[in-house]
Amino acid sequence: MVGWIEAAGRLAAYVLEMDATMSAKIYRPAKTAMQSGKAKTQFWILEFDQSSPRKIDPVMGYTTSADTRQQVKLTFETLEQAEAYAQREGVEYRVILPKEAKRQVVSYTDNFRFSRLQPWTH
Repeated sequence: MVGWIEAAGRLAAYVLEMDATMSAKIYRPAKTAMQSGKAKTQFWILEFDQSSPRKIDPVMGYTTSADTRQQVKLTFETLEQAEAYAQREGVEYRVILPKEAKRQVVSYTDNFRFSRLQPWTH
């Protein structure tokens, strides 16, 4: 019976240690390169970092991990909501701010402009 209590105490200490070292990143996803639309880019995502290394299953060859938190992605409407959640739950976090795309206005008629810098050729 004493061995069971000792094992339970070690497990509880391990769980507390895992919770103490929880870290996450908060980011807004970029637009996909496959399409020009901006769907699913308006929300902020809180994604937990990997806390234990992945292992290769010797039988099937799959990669496995005992860390289930890295499967969780929480979505928030604003950055402030995501930060408030992380602070409330005691999660260390870092914010990755999105880079806005620079749009270059290009007109078809500029190809035939008289003041064009490069000569127009076929």
